[in-house]
Amino acid sequence: MRGIRRLGTITRVLARHGFADAASRLVRRKKTVPPEPGPAALPKESAATARRVRQALEELGPSFIKLGQLLSTRADLFPPAYIEEFKKLHDSVPPDPFEGIRSTVEKELKRPLSEIFASFSETSIAAASVAQVHRARLFTGEEVAVKVVRPGIAKKIKEDIQLMYFFARRIEKVFELGRVIGAVNLVQEFERTVFRELDMAVEAGNIEKFSHNFRLVNEIHIPKVYWKFNSKSVLVMEYVPGIKVDQVEEIQKQGIDPKAIALIGLRSLSRQLMEFGFFHADPHPGNTIVMYDGRVSLVDFGIVGYLDEEMMRNIANVFLGYAEHNYDMVMEAIGEAGLIDEETMDLKNFKTDLKDISEPFYGRSLLTISVRDVYDQVIGLVLKYNIRLPRNLLLLFKTLIQTEALGKVLGSDASILQAMRPYAKELIERSYHYEKIFENAGRDMVKASGYLRSAPKLLHDILRQIAAGKHRIEMKLSGLQRFDRLMETGVNRLTVGMVLSASIIAGSLVLNSRQKVIEFHVDLLGGQTFSLTSLLGVVGYSIATVLGVWLIVSIIRSGKL
Repeated sequence: MRGIRRLGTITRVLARHGFADAASRLVRRKKTVPPEPGPAALPKESAATARRVRQALEELGPSFIKLGQLLSTRADLFPPAYIEEFKKLHDSVPPDPFEGIRSTVEKELKRPLSEIFASFSETSIAAASVAQVHRARLFTGEEVAVKVVRPGIAKKIKEDIQLMYFFARRIEKVFELGRVIGAVNLVQEFERTVFRELDMAVEAGNIEKFSHNFRLVNEIHIPKVYWKFNSKSVLVMEYVPGIKVDQVEEIQKQGIDPKAIALIGLRSLSRQLMEFGFFHADPHPGNTIVMYDGRVSLVDFGIVGYLDEEMMRNIANVFLGYAEHNYDMVMEAIGEAGLIDEETMDLKNFKTDLKDISEPFYGRSLLTISVRDVYDQVIGLVLKYNIRLPRNLLLLFKTLIQTEALGKVLGSDASILQAMRPYAKELIERSYHYEKIFENAGRDMVKASGYLRSAPKLLHDILRQIAAGKHRIEMKLSGLQRFDRLMETGVNRLTVGMVLSASIIAGSLVLNSRQKVIEFHVDLLGGQTFSLTSLLGVVGYSIATVLGVWLIVSIIRSGKL
């Protein structure tokens, strides 16, 4: 019943924002629906329609707001107008009443709030779609930030995800656009990511990883996690006093150079990408704090990205290739990352287009580069060549855009390519160090030995199953169709040639024969006497002539004379 009521709410909201026809088609029980694009098809440059989609998601609540936030990273699927509107969904949710927060903390930590904290502010200092943050103080005197999952949000998201799957399947059935973007796959991706964000233990683990990675970097501060007070729905970490990174005047009043802060941010991101393969994927102003001593602190580690060693090396080669104008290096790195298909893509034109969009940005500082221009042109290239980017690369691209945007706010004239260049070179050099080579060789040998050990057993199992009739071996040779046609043509021509020769020989023998069978007189041209044998000879010669002419013409037309 709750699902039916929620379905009714969703359809009413869609209708209120101008999508009544789309809502009607989505809930219609008719099994076969014509696959024609309706209002749900996204007009390429309709800012008004994009705004109405965003407003509908906001009205539908936290689950759909989180879905919109995920869609804001999928510029490979949605036009720029929609991406801009989806980005506005970040941090736009009012906080829940304090009583619900108190109840959640006490239920999770199994003690009254007054026994856990010396003080606990009822006013939220930050509120997002699935959690909100309150300031508190422990009995030991430490100031802490307490992040609490909104009461009942997990259950509501589960119910909404079921409806999202229903709508996604209907969208793929009703609208061509749904099949193009893969609506069901988007819901699956959303389901994977949102439940990780709902688990505060996962975020606490992310903080610990960052703390370990930056333990020797003095300019970056990672908050301490108080594991004693943590649970699945509650995260207690060090409260970091400071200034949001976009409050430039306040930063200057503290005697801190905003440009130096921008460089710290670029160096921090470079280390995350080129040293750790683990990066903070949401560095917006609310998650980046400038401390009063000039350090930078990262907070809110709910959204992170991972890069394996091979992808890190490919990204490093891309940065180095761009920095050195070496497009062959860029193309090779993109190819090794599996982003381009040599068989289906026009690599020559792709390389030319890549160069055309990249060259105008060389040597320019952040202040003179429009982040949106870079973003739009790269995504345009992705759409033109039908490239599907992995989620972590989309997160990386979004992170680069946000980092550059923060640099521009801080008035930095630094180049992100130049900032990452030394870290990229160091990564490439490390990959060719003898210790790394031996490490990789040892790992490969261990894998190879495992394959060798398991090969006899696998072969035995395969042969046993084949003998038992459980498997069959099929061999399919491709590319022989043209050969078959050529063989058939050749055999047919040879056959015609043999018939032609036989007809000529038979006609000659018959005409030269002295035996006359069934002679008859024809009063034509003064009267002539013919026999059946001579008539057969003439017919044979005629057939041979026609076949000969046809065979010569067909051979000439084939160009294989």
